[in-house]
Amino acid sequence: MRSRWLNRCCFSGPAGRPAATRAARLRARVRRAVQPCAALACRPRAAMFACSAMQGLSIAIITFNEERNLADCIRSCQDLADEVVVLDSFSTDATERIAREFAKVRFSQHHFDGHVQQKERAFALCRNPWILSLDADERLSPELAAELRALDPGPRVGFRMPRVTFVMGRAIRHSGWYPQRKYRLVRRGHARWAGENPHDYLVVDGPGGDLRGDLFHYSFQDLSHMVRTADSFSSIQAVNLRARGQRFPRLRAVLKPVVKFLEIYVWKRGFLDGFPGFVVAVQNAHSTFLREAKVHELSLGLVDRPSNLRPDPKVVARS
Repeated sequence: MRSRWLNRCCFSGPAGRPAATRAARLRARVRRAVQPCAALACRPRAAMFACSAMQGLSIAIITFNEERNLADCIRSCQDLADEVVVLDSFSTDATERIAREFAKVRFSQHHFDGHVQQKERAFALCRNPWILSLDADERLSPELAAELRALDPGPRVGFRMPRVTFVMGRAIRHSGWYPQRKYRLVRRGHARWAGENPHDYLVVDGPGGDLRGDLFHYSFQDLSHMVRTADSFSSIQAVNLRARGQRFPRLRAVLKPVVKFLEIYVWKRGFLDGFPGFVVAVQNAHSTFLREAKVHELSLGLVDRPSNLRPDPKVVARS
C-alpha cells in the first residue's frame, strides 16, 4: 500500500523530474522519520526512563547486615536508575560483597548515628535530579516499577507510594498498616529527612502527588525477628521520651497496651487480616508496654540506657 501511495505521489509531481528519483527521495524521508522511533524502542529501560520527562534517577539505600535482602531490593529497581547509592554502616556480613556485584551500585560506608542522619548522607551522595529512597527490605512491585517508568512529574517535586508489609507470608492490608503512603521519590534539593529515630520520614518543599503501585515491605524474617525489632524500637523510643522528661503513670502503662490492641484489631479491622492480623495487634500492644516499662526503668536510674542500644543513646540496635 505504501508503494502505491509513493508512486501516486511521484507521478503527480512536477513535470520533467524522473519518477524513480522522486520515489527514492520520498522513501529516504520516510526512513529518516522512522529511524529515531526504532532506536528509542530498542533502548534499554533505564535509557528510556532517562529520556522521559523525569531526567535522571538515583536510588538511595542504607544498610547494615542486609545480605538476606539487598540483592532482591536492587534487582527490583536497578533498571529504572542511572545509579544505586548504597551507604553501609560497616556491616559484618556479606552486604558489601553483594552490593559490589551490581554494576550500577556506588558503595560507601559511614558509622551509623541514626536513621535520619544516615539517610541524609545517602541523599548527599546521589548525583541525579531525582532520588528514590528505599530500605533494603523493600521491593518495587511490578506495577509500581511500570508506573515510575511512565511517570511525568510536571511541577511536582515529590511522590508518595503505598507500602504493604508482609507478616507470616501475608500482605497486611488492614490493622492500620496499609496503605501507609510515604514520600519516597523526590526532586533533589526539595526534600529533607525528619522525624524521631527510628521513625523517619521525608518532608517535601513543594507540590506532591500519589502513586498507585505498591511498595513491598518484607520487614520481618519470622516472628522471632519481629519480636527483636519491637524490643529494639521500644528501647530507642523510651530513651527519646525520657530525654524529653516523660514520666511513668502506672495507669497508662496498664491501659495503653490494651487500648492499642483494640485499636489495631477492632477499630482498624485487623481481624480481616486473619491470624497474622491478630499477631500484629498483639505485637503492637506488647511493643507499647515495653516502651512504657522502659521509661519507668530509666526514670528509676537502674540503667543509663537499655542494653540493646549502641553507645550513642540516639542509635537503635540492629538485629
